[in-house]
Amino acid sequence: MVRYVLYQRDDCHLCDQALEVLAAARLPEPESVFIDGDDALERRYGVRVPVLRELGSGAELDWPFDVAAVRTWMD
Repeated sequence: MVRYVLYQRDDCHLCDQALEVLAAARLPEPESVFIDGDDALERRYGVRVPVLRELGSGAELDWPFDVAAVRTWMD
């Protein structure tokens, strides 16, 4: 069961960096949701991507984040 979603864009170097940080933080692999072409997601996340969302609580972590910030956010 997926617990995390990473909202991102196609060809987004910041999104690639975020995935590297999440792997280094040993976060369970998130589902990737690309906001390109989805009007509702564009309005919500357009200038914020990449954004990590925990599905259970709805908590979100906006970029920029590092390993320490991800681990703190997970707790």
